[in-house]
Amino acid sequence: MFKVLVSDKLSKEGIDILTKTGKIQVDVKTGLRPDELKEIIHKYDGIVIRSATKLTKDIINAAKNLKVIGRAGSGLDNVERAAATAAGIIVMNTPGGNTITTAELTFAMLLAMSRYIPQSFVSIKEGKWEKSKFQGAEVYGKTLGIIGLGNIGQALNKRAKCFGMNVIGYDPFLSKEKAMELEISLASLAEIYAKSDYISVHTPLTKETKGMINKETISKMKDGVRLLNIARGGIIDEQGLYDALKSKKVAACALDVFEVEPPVNNPLLTLDNLIATPHLGASTEEAQINVAVAVCSQMADFLLHGTIRNAVNVPSVTKEEMEIIGPYLNLGEKLGKLAGNLVAGGIISIKIEYNGVVASHNTNAVTPGIVKGILYPLLGEDINYVNAAEVAKKRGISIIESKSDSAYDYTSTIGIVITTDSETFSVSGALFGKKSPRIFKIGDFSIEAIPEGHILVIFNFDKPGVIASIGKVLGGHNVNIARMHLGRHKEKAISILQLDSKIGNSLINELSAEPNIISAKYLEL
Repeated sequence: MFKVLVSDKLSKEGIDILTKTGKIQVDVKTGLRPDELKEIIHKYDGIVIRSATKLTKDIINAAKNLKVIGRAGSGLDNVERAAATAAGIIVMNTPGGNTITTAELTFAMLLAMSRYIPQSFVSIKEGKWEKSKFQGAEVYGKTLGIIGLGNIGQALNKRAKCFGMNVIGYDPFLSKEKAMELEISLASLAEIYAKSDYISVHTPLTKETKGMINKETISKMKDGVRLLNIARGGIIDEQGLYDALKSKKVAACALDVFEVEPPVNNPLLTLDNLIATPHLGASTEEAQINVAVAVCSQMADFLLHGTIRNAVNVPSVTKEEMEIIGPYLNLGEKLGKLAGNLVAGGIISIKIEYNGVVASHNTNAVTPGIVKGILYPLLGEDINYVNAAEVAKKRGISIIESKSDSAYDYTSTIGIVITTDSETFSVSGALFGKKSPRIFKIGDFSIEAIPEGHILVIFNFDKPGVIASIGKVLGGHNVNIARMHLGRHKEKAISILQLDSKIGNSLINELSAEPNIISAKYLEL
């Protein structure tokens, strides 16, 4: 008998899938304190969670027998995946199960915000009849800017058009051809801010999207813009939003998520032009059944048959295959993540070149890992090994593989060539020894770099003093350089720095302002 703990509220339909196998014992224990969960988690082979349970490194390290974590939903910011991967624990989620539900709530909030429905209802309950106070705005003919055109963003687009709204969207990984097929007008973030009457964010919370709507970006928006965040708390900076709502620069805002939940003593809740719901994006009976059935089916298949579906930290392969291709998978995903952070424009195609010994192996698991790495900077937890190819297809991205027995100076190499609507970007890597990944080429630059840890990539003009200025800026922020790798081509150069700690946007901005530095990008591999 396998033992599975359900630590958050879960629909009975999902639990029944586990218990009816006759081989899985299910314990439902919701509302556990962290210390209580830590004390008992070693008893279980699997755990099913939603958003309330926080699986920290401390708790995961205590889970000596845990084999699989199942998240009923897509977001995994409450799971320390690095700790789970290090412990050999598979982490699964259920991307797509909340699409319709979240899109419907977004548009319901858009309408409620426009017509002051919550405020006027409270007024009536207080015995008032304030018709003039709650004069709203029509959505017909207004421009809706959608940031993030994944499943939810695309579903919102359809609903907005039914109400006669003009929709523009921003998504750096959506090709122009796919946007035309979806009848979405692509725009830059600057255009979204300048042209939109309503702006709705539908991205995961990553280091790139955290605080992307802030005092500075709000200042670029129309006066009287209306904002929505039904995605993840933290995408909109709450202090900047508060100031903009007070000044009426932002006419109204609708939030389903907050930086800290529940939002105790949050000053936003004192404002009359804000409406909010308690993280209800996935809270419909249909959505909860969908994600519960999906995650429990995945858990049962894995525990009973070893089948892996919708895993975010391992591909769907057998143990024997993993021993052979594991190092190539690691190399490929790191190359993909590097490329995804550096490439510009809507992606049209991804060409993957396998050369040398790797070409003779089964690369069916390596390719999805590369695509996952490329798309991860935008999609976060919504992209995994299983759905990577399908997500790319839905975004109009073609994936091309080629194989060759020749690897030139290496035993095996993996090359990635990404074509976008604005550039062609390439990166190549190899294994040193049997397992150690290396980058040996980025575009026209030859370089030897280790793709791991806190990485700073700088492109600059090849002139004296640049390295000194980089060191000065980093030193001024008390950031230590562990390794530095350099390359140059004609009049330009590249520096890849491994740092001892994370860095923030202020440091990146300071570096970018230095003479002769073309661009600076921070990422974690």
